[in-house]
Amino acid sequence: MTQHWKKLGRLYVPKTSGQHPKLTSHAANPLPVHLAGDTYRVFFSGRDEHNRSSVGAVDIDIVQRKVITEHFHPFFEHGPAGSFFADGVSIANCYEADGVRYMLFMGWQAPSTGHWRGDIGRLVVSPELLLTLDSDEPFMGSDSTDPISLSYPWVIKNSSGGFNMWYGSTQAWDAGNGEMLHTIQHASSERGDRWNRTGLAVPYVLGEAQAFSRPTVVLSSSGKFCMWFSYRGNAENKYRIGFAESADGVSWSLALDKAGISVSDTGWDSEMVEYPFVFSHKGQTYLLYNGNGYGKSGFGLAILDD
Repeated sequence: MTQHWKKLGRLYVPKTSGQHPKLTSHAANPLPVHLAGDTYRVFFSGRDEHNRSSVGAVDIDIVQRKVITEHFHPFFEHGPAGSFFADGVSIANCYEADGVRYMLFMGWQAPSTGHWRGDIGRLVVSPELLLTLDSDEPFMGSDSTDPISLSYPWVIKNSSGGFNMWYGSTQAWDAGNGEMLHTIQHASSERGDRWNRTGLAVPYVLGEAQAFSRPTVVLSSSGKFCMWFSYRGNAENKYRIGFAESADGVSWSLALDKAGISVSDTGWDSEMVEYPFVFSHKGQTYLLYNGNGYGKSGFGLAILDD
């Protein structure tokens, strides 16, 4: 059954002046953390003048759809030269293990003499929602299963114990049509720290859906896993939001036509929609997402219309 998301409008776009130098543009990868009532702290990846991303945040009442507090200082900055996140931090989602809340991210490296690449890192989220780096080493790096580059992890805890992770992995920088092959993989863990990588999760279709990013996964009331993600089919395409479903979270069926959201005719999300984050609030299912310019035009909110 095809879903339908009702767009509620753009929630936030960074000011054109007066911003912290690490957050002068973009509000990509919105990640909501509930504060109280209808208010969420929405973390995002903002950029500096050199295109390096750090983590900013804004507090928003999602029912009234208004900004409560815009935080001036970044909550976490990209790393120093030579670190695995020297050129950016693209946030994914939060999960809890052994009583500690973590935030996962993609750490960017963009060397002047080579191709950009990424690894997966982990931040510790304090009770006050402050962010600190868990380790100077990647939480997950390249190996024989994922030999080139990793991106955007999403972790959920299973009701029966253990954890599932879905994340991006580059299989080739050029799949023969000028576009990379970047797939969504699966991994499992007993405690949420060491991961058994099981390989490809979501099928891809060359020329239609072969460059995936930022999966967001929820478990439906019927026990089915539902995933939304960004995808492209070739270098000329702009991102769209796609959908996949699974009975076990390991093997997925691609169902792009069921995503329930696309670009608008005009405005801030008329060229592309990407970086989805699905969450529930007071019995309703919401979607935070980015529009034109990979988050340069800010982020908006949609609600699942049953």
